Amino acid sequence: MGIKYEPAPDIESVSKIIADKLSINHDFSRVRFIRSRGSKSRRTLARCHALPRIMQKALDVNAHYVIEVISENFDELGKEEKIKTIIHELMHIPKSMGGGFRHHDYVCRKNIDILYKRLNG
Repeated sequence: MGIKYEPAPDIESVSKIIADKLSINHDFSRVRFIRSRGSKSRRTLARCHALPRIMQKALDVNAHYVIEVISENFDELGKEEKIKTIIHELMHIPKSMGGGFRHHDYVCRKNIDILYKRLNG
């Protein structure tokens, strides 16, 4: 049947609140939020995607990002884990928003926990 994708305004709303409270200054006009259904993935909760540089050049647009939450895995999480997952995906987007990603040497449990504590501190 395939994977179905739909907008995720709930994730967008929470992401903007988190970003505001943590002073993550992403240009949210270039970030979209999607909920996917039908994934076979059993461990992945969410993913961050970027528009490849070749597509940016060909379409003459700036980098755009998509944060995808995988409904089957994400929706059943508790509030704390959902928030930590959103923080994790927001951290992958670099401040420059140039199309690249911050890797897991920066986006790690320790740094996520620090931001989560700051968010709730």
